[in-house]
Amino acid sequence: MNARTSCLGDFARYTSLNVLGMIALSCYILADTFFVSLGMGADGLAALNLAIPVYSFIHGSGLMIGMGGGTRYSIRKNQGDGASANRAFTSAICLAAGFAAVFFLIGLLLPGLLARLLGADGAVYAMTRTYLQVILLFAPAFLTNNLLLCFVRNDGAPQLAMAGMITGSLSNVVLDYVFIFPCGMGIFGAALATGFAPLISIAVLSPYLIRGKNRFRPVRCHLRPRRLAAICSAGVPSLVTEVSSGVVMIAFNAILLRLEGNVGVAAYGVIANLSLVVLSIFTGISQGIQPLLSARYGAGKKAELAVLLRYAVVTALAVSAVVYAVIFVFAGPIAAVFNSGDNARLQALAEYGLRLYFIACPFAGCNIILSVYFTSVERPRPGQLVSILRGFAVILPMAFALSALFGLTGVWCAFPAAEAVVTAVGAALYLRGPRPQLYQQLR
Repeated sequence: MNARTSCLGDFARYTSLNVLGMIALSCYILADTFFVSLGMGADGLAALNLAIPVYSFIHGSGLMIGMGGGTRYSIRKNQGDGASANRAFTSAICLAAGFAAVFFLIGLLLPGLLARLLGADGAVYAMTRTYLQVILLFAPAFLTNNLLLCFVRNDGAPQLAMAGMITGSLSNVVLDYVFIFPCGMGIFGAALATGFAPLISIAVLSPYLIRGKNRFRPVRCHLRPRRLAAICSAGVPSLVTEVSSGVVMIAFNAILLRLEGNVGVAAYGVIANLSLVVLSIFTGISQGIQPLLSARYGAGKKAELAVLLRYAVVTALAVSAVVYAVIFVFAGPIAAVFNSGDNARLQALAEYGLRLYFIACPFAGCNIILSVYFTSVERPRPGQLVSILRGFAVILPMAFALSALFGLTGVWCAFPAAEAVVTAVGAALYLRGPRPQLYQQLR
């Protein structure tokens, strides 16, 4: 089997499994959005949208530690340094425990203050506070699950990682319905269902660890700041990819509250939650190629890196074309699914926003993939730059500037405009950096 055939087979196996798992994982929030809108109307939808950024930060922190630790583990393992690989796992465990403790304490002591800071008031405040508190108290489960998923994937078991993600996510959908409707638990039930999902995923992964099939194990070692920083550095793009969704939501919520009130926030809730699902496809592609890139980089097979990157980008562009075509044609029915109260203004805002906002798909896909590519081959700084630009540095000023100039249209166009700018920067960083002589080495 030649190098290209081997790359294609591995790419198809890892990315397809991971995309399926990530789509299922993103259904956490999409299921919440659907059932909350059905059971609690526009106020419930607004409360959920205000709380989602905190979930994104918890999930992003887990991915940062898991992806950063998994990248370091895979490279060291393929370099034949098993001891260093296990030290990476041990350090990742300690980082996850530290982050989990901080989130747990915030949920225990400060959920009300956090809800106020996010802009919740009136009837929306109580629901936002409840959702935030439950999600934060389940933070240890979210971080543990993300850590194990990343290491299991880097240990050569992508099927098991996918099974864990899908099982947890499907259980969330079922429990959402049960807790909100038959049990009448409202927003608390939606949050509780989301919190139980990582516990179920961990249960699926546990036999792999209990039976000793895993090659990563905790070892006694000093917690060196340099190693901890290296893990976080390699995982920053994954954190920013997740957190940027939350940061953008906070900024857009503030702008839309001023322009359209709670109905505008609810309309954006439809768009933002669908965006989480779409972006999860690109995140799934990037997480799928990460073990392949790191393993080949560690083993010195650098000629295959460009092949894998090309497969990933072409796949992202094809997915983007299909997604945008579906959203453009079916914007009305999609918005109506989350508009149980038949609010005409909500329907109009969501339809208009869907068709503009998702122009960003091809740019966002390339940016997410490129940032993970850089960190997977030990080039963390370009990866961090791409992530920070798309997550904070470009999108925020773009949102405020375009909304001031063009009102609501500017809000919806800010995301695609920012992602397009970052794609140009990312392409320049890739072309300026060291790249393998692909065709020469694969002959």
